[in-house]
Amino acid sequence: MPRRSSKAPIVAARTEPAPDTRDRLLNAAGEVFAESGFRDATVRDICSRAGANIAAINYHFGDKQAIYTAAMERMHASCKGADVADLSPDLPPEEGLHLYIRGFVENLLSKKDPEWYGKLMAREMVEPTPALDMIVEKYIRPRWTFLTGVVSRIINRPLDDWDTILSASSIIGQCLHRWQCEQVIQRLIPQKFRRRTPDEIERIGEHIFRFSLAALHAIRDQRRRVKQTSRTRRTTASPRRGGLS
Repeated sequence: MPRRSSKAPIVAARTEPAPDTRDRLLNAAGEVFAESGFRDATVRDICSRAGANIAAINYHFGDKQAIYTAAMERMHASCKGADVADLSPDLPPEEGLHLYIRGFVENLLSKKDPEWYGKLMAREMVEPTPALDMIVEKYIRPRWTFLTGVVSRIINRPLDDWDTILSASSIIGQCLHRWQCEQVIQRLIPQKFRRRTPDEIERIGEHIFRFSLAALHAIRDQRRRVKQTSRTRRTTASPRRGGLS
């Protein structure tokens, strides 16, 4: 009678992707999408750059659109300095504006983000995908709502007034300009902007705040003068009461 083996049967172990595969895929996807755009990027290119099996994207994300959206989310979720969730809407508006600008500028200039963050967002502005709607609603609209709220209180105008909207847009533009045009600025005035030091970043944020606040106060005061002038004209133009002389 044949002798039974005492060894347990060998069962093929299920192989799962390494724990860091998802991160490698996400970073590789960000780079490939930033270089090629969503339409021309391929799952094969992403997996090749990540050193992962082509089935790994399906395992971790589902499809190309899903990993693109995840890359966009990673980029925007890193903007902690510009997060307004912890800022109370009851703050004095000038203080709220100061905190918003300081956080935004620090977030843009002090972090060492991967290069693909900025490149991918620039591509998304030129070639928008369905992911942009989600990014706007989840990350950008809360910051816009906070900023327009403090601006409207400073200039004493409604949220949907053009002065409110254009002023908020101008503030954002000042912050983004220093980030997007950094290479040009360094060449124009290299003696002033050689590198991103904490003092320089703070100086830029403080200037944008003071400049913006002065402009907002000027808009508010101009509105007041226009109202006062209009009131005076109506009073002067109204007929005097009494009989004929």
